[in-house]
Amino acid sequence: MFHPRHYTTCLLLLLFLLALSDFSMSQSQSPWAAKKKRMKEKVRNMFYHAYDNYMTYAFPHDELKPISKTFTNSLSELGNLKLEHLPQDYNGSALTLIESLSSLVIMGNNTEFERAVLWLSENLTFDVDARINLFECNIRVLGGLVSAHLLLSDSSKKLLQGAYNNQLLVLAEDLGKRFLPAFNTPTGLPYAWINLKYGVMENETTETSTSGCGSLILEMGALSKMTGDPIYESVALRALRKLWSMQSSLKLFGTTLDVATGQWIEYSSGIGAGVDSFYEYLLKAHILFGKEDFWKMFHSAYVAVQKYFRHGAWYHEADMRTGRATYWQLTSLQAFWPGLQVLIGDVMAANSSHREFFHVWKRYGVLPERYLLDHQMIHPTEKYYPLRPELAESTFYLYQATKGHPLPVLSNWHEELPEAYVPTNWTFVKRQPRVSRISSMSLQVCPALNLKSGQHIESACHIPDARSDFRCLTDEDCGVDATTCRRRSCSMAGFCGLWLFR
Repeated sequence: MFHPRHYTTCLLLLLFLLALSDFSMSQSQSPWAAKKKRMKEKVRNMFYHAYDNYMTYAFPHDELKPISKTFTNSLSELGNLKLEHLPQDYNGSALTLIESLSSLVIMGNNTEFERAVLWLSENLTFDVDARINLFECNIRVLGGLVSAHLLLSDSSKKLLQGAYNNQLLVLAEDLGKRFLPAFNTPTGLPYAWINLKYGVMENETTETSTSGCGSLILEMGALSKMTGDPIYESVALRALRKLWSMQSSLKLFGTTLDVATGQWIEYSSGIGAGVDSFYEYLLKAHILFGKEDFWKMFHSAYVAVQKYFRHGAWYHEADMRTGRATYWQLTSLQAFWPGLQVLIGDVMAANSSHREFFHVWKRYGVLPERYLLDHQMIHPTEKYYPLRPELAESTFYLYQATKGHPLPVLSNWHEELPEAYVPTNWTFVKRQPRVSRISSMSLQVCPALNLKSGQHIESACHIPDARSDFRCLTDEDCGVDATTCRRRSCSMAGFCGLWLFR
């Protein structure tokens, strides 16, 4: 199956290349400028190769199966191995087309964008007997429709020749209303699965993930702002607050839970599958809506992650109740984390973690779904690659933050770092049968790091910021970073960090 995240990867790569375009005329004649132009065209060709073949062989179904040149209605098939209950005339929801709308605008193809909007306005319906995953449908369908509506609402872009009468917003609101029955639980935590036509089915599973409950506020909140109906934001916020109340004394969360009882099912978690977008949405909700509560929640969760999941530049999984490590593995979904760190100004920590993901990517040519850190090998049952975009996204964010991309790609897991790169503050911890290099780590958690063995490593140079929320008015409010022993500075946005530009 041709996964739609391929389009996201293409888009991120394109944005990465477009970010390089602001050079002088003299530079534009350089070999590097010519190479960038070729790369830009290659990305454009990649996008249209995928998009055109979807439109030829799969549209209006959800996704393309490129080898057989057929299709899959993946939005419904996700969790449905037997599809006899679906109506015979069900043709999917044009999922790939919806997800491609913003990419078409980025490409400057207003003609195709207009054609897609008109088709969706006239043909798309959600009144179908299809059991869908609330999380996936929210981020992919509702998010796609809301994003396209925002683009269309910008009169300066003039993306349509004719009048736009909020057709995509009408579709988005119809879908949002079909989500609402999922939230009718004793806890306010939503079911993971819902039938678009009939609501929550009898004997539906009450198990869901942290991401499934905590990654709804962006799309649902935006829908409320656009329609003026507070119900969508209200139910998403109620679920998020209930989830927040379920954190452990260590400020950690599990991976799966029961929406009926509000009890945790899986206590082990990390920053990967089942939890990843929960952290992402906390920060981005603060950015999008400007509410201080979201920042406080994110900061608290971020500090706990850095304290209990981080080991060197790697992130393992741990029990939310004790903080003890459970699984020593890198998963591909974790690769979003460096990008998130860039957004809060923790650029050096982002570069450090990105370096490790890149090392594994370079070793295999792709980022494995699961890489066993303790054995330095791919997990034997997961030797596949579903075209995930997270590493590309983090790379893009790091490039934007440094305007020269991450510092040299080296791995402290497999290699000795030169003293010139990390001049101080590295501690050697002897454990049988080998000696490992352990950093005292993050500006958020220092002056100490709890190691797997329970040892305590003190920072030699850490000076905390004047305020615990890392806000600042001047550079004098900022302390010294524990990892690099560099003075932190105050950004224009009013946050202390290791800013490479301000």
